[in-house]
Amino acid sequence: MKGDKTVYVCTECGYKNAKWYGKCPSCNEFNTFEEDVVPSEKAQRKSPVSSMLRAHSTKLDGLETPDYIRVGSGMDEFDRVLGGGLVSGSAVLLSGEPGIGKSTLLMQLCGTVGNDERVLYVSGEESGSQLKLRAKRLGVTASELFVLNETNASNIIAEIDDIQPSVVIIDSIQTVFADISSSSPGSVTQVRESSMLFINKAKAEGFSLILVGHVNKEGGIAGPKVLEHMVDAVLYFEGEKQHSYRIIRAVKNRFGSTNEIGVFEMTERGLEQVPNPSEAMLRERPKNVSGSCAVCVMEGTRPIITEIQALVTPTVYPSPKRTANGVDYNRMCLILAVLEKRLGLHFSQHDVYLNVTGGIYLSEPASDMAVCLALISGILDRALPDDFITFGEIGLSGECRSVSHSEQRINESARLGFNKIAVPKRVSDVKAPQGVSVHGVNNLFEAIRIPQLFVKKEENTVKDDG
Repeated sequence: MKGDKTVYVCTECGYKNAKWYGKCPSCNEFNTFEEDVVPSEKAQRKSPVSSMLRAHSTKLDGLETPDYIRVGSGMDEFDRVLGGGLVSGSAVLLSGEPGIGKSTLLMQLCGTVGNDERVLYVSGEESGSQLKLRAKRLGVTASELFVLNETNASNIIAEIDDIQPSVVIIDSIQTVFADISSSSPGSVTQVRESSMLFINKAKAEGFSLILVGHVNKEGGIAGPKVLEHMVDAVLYFEGEKQHSYRIIRAVKNRFGSTNEIGVFEMTERGLEQVPNPSEAMLRERPKNVSGSCAVCVMEGTRPIITEIQALVTPTVYPSPKRTANGVDYNRMCLILAVLEKRLGLHFSQHDVYLNVTGGIYLSEPASDMAVCLALISGILDRALPDDFITFGEIGLSGECRSVSHSEQRINESARLGFNKIAVPKRVSDVKAPQGVSVHGVNNLFEAIRIPQLFVKKEENTVKDDG
């Protein structure tokens, strides 16, 4: 009888081959092959007992609607992303770059949940004294919080049976190994087998499971791609280390929406919730400065207002420089081409630097209009009114296309003091609050002709290009 055989698996797409490749033939990624062990035919053969205990089909009408019990984490922003709280018997995968604040968030979560529910925090990377220091720094005092320093999955399962927790946190899954496999911790086999043990245990016992996952060099979750399909929710902890704001985004959620985000601010006391991100991001916005335009984007059901800044300067090199931070680079180049072709603005002779304040990444097309007006303001060196805001998608012919949730965007803009709003023509009939003027535009030509839109700065002598 043949024994176990070794294959190599791509951690990005799951492609398998008996030989190791430097570049995956399927997804063309480099250095993604890891060794995996395939059990022998004898181990894969079904036993008579497993055949006797097989599952049977049931009519859909005979199934009962489950009444999932949610455990509130005590952090509204975290509960918002999960859809209302941690679901009993569910598995959540939390991922983020090193040092982004995953362990800080989980320790604060233990402090809010650990007073009412029993929590088991399993750390495979830090000692108990390190966890104690972090808890002391964050002011976490939980009477029902248990800490375990262990990397053997069997020992962790035994500890779960002993204390019967309501929430189990594994930090991180890449450090845990299972005895059923001889590969090293962090390999494809170990991550898959260890995760399956914990997920099956959570669904059988009914406790909430949170797995912490490392990220690879591309920013995705390290390990086999099947891990994301095994869990019920996948959360990404985003944000720049140089910025204080952190965002939790759900890319998969079986018990809630995947459009919601949670906003936090990293402080000396740990992560603090930001219930109103718009006010926080506009707090330090400069006045009467060219190249600045406010925009309202939707993150799930929440409208968020942020600032887009554009710096346009003449270049001395034959090839101008382009830099985009917070906006897709290719999208910025497309908008520059539209402005140059349709409006005749010579961006090909200027360096362009585009930035979104607060470290937020704008992927919604509704930010196109604000990017255009910020670039126009930058090249003309004329400031937009401080109470002006816009949103809308721009097409290749310069037309302004409508976007969803226009009424919510207008109301949020008016609440924060923006009295002049430029919107696509199709949504201009939305009822606006008193004192707010809504300008409906069909294209960029109509947008730049809004009365008193570009204000000439008094301290500078601006040369009008006509």
